[in-house]
Amino acid sequence: MARAATTSDVFNAIAEPQRRDILALLRAGERPVTDLAQELGMSQPGASKHLRVLREVGLVRVRGAGKQRLYGLDAGGLRPVHEWAGGFERFWNESFDRLDTYVQDLKQTPQEE
Repeated sequence: MARAATTSDVFNAIAEPQRRDILALLRAGERPVTDLAQELGMSQPGASKHLRVLREVGLVRVRGAGKQRLYGLDAGGLRPVHEWAGGFERFWNESFDRLDTYVQDLKQTPQEE
């Protein structure tokens, strides 16, 4: 089965570590591409290509500010990822509950020296 194009699917878009890094930087607020490229140690054209992909899947928005283009996070685009990952919440909660029970049992068991 063929994979969806990176530019059409949020999961494929965020599979690229540098794109996740860009999203993490944009959590703090809007930034121009030159700042993002410098912070991540990549070329401006490389950062622009990643931003284009993120914009096409709805994770980043852009606005003009004079001669600059400022990129900002559009976290609403992460909803499908959040909903998918949320399906594992019960699994993790049950695992942590079992771990907590185990730790409590260990605390109550007399220790041999």
